[in-house]
Amino acid sequence: MTDIQTAANDDGLQVLTFDVRGETFALEAGLVREILDLQSETEVPGAAPFVDAVMNFRGKVIPVADLRLAFGLGRADDTQDSRIVVIELELDGDPTLIGLRADRVHEVASLPLDALEPPPPIGMRWRQDYVSKIARRAGEPVVLPDLPRIFAERGAPVAAASALQPVS
Repeated sequence: MTDIQTAANDDGLQVLTFDVRGETFALEAGLVREILDLQSETEVPGAAPFVDAVMNFRGKVIPVADLRLAFGLGRADDTQDSRIVVIELELDGDPTLIGLRADRVHEVASLPLDALEPPPPIGMRWRQDYVSKIARRAGEPVVLPDLPRIFAERGAPVAAASALQPVS
């Protein structure tokens, strides 16, 4: 993922804004590859709860992640406004396509760099360690998730992790 400073221009940081359980999130626009209507997904048994499905994207099988679960906001039913935001994120040194569920996609916007703040140490509704920055836009918070951290902690399923432990 690019550094926030290098992803910005004179107008600020270009982001795609979207809703997740009534909260406004933003992704650096350079990460976004496509916004899709909901598509058929295949559940992956034993996968981490927030990355529990895959889908076909232009002939490739990609994981589908639910930031609602990563941030502890709980599952929500899909609506006619629900979308999949396909991003490309570098994981383990390789560019990786990932679909992110969004309850509603808004727009590409510019956030002034001086409006970006680190997350406060207390008093947040979201997992602080998964928040890169917070901005205020029209008086409301906009959360920029720390995607590398979220997906670095994607972890092995419990069954697979226990299989790796030595037997005594």
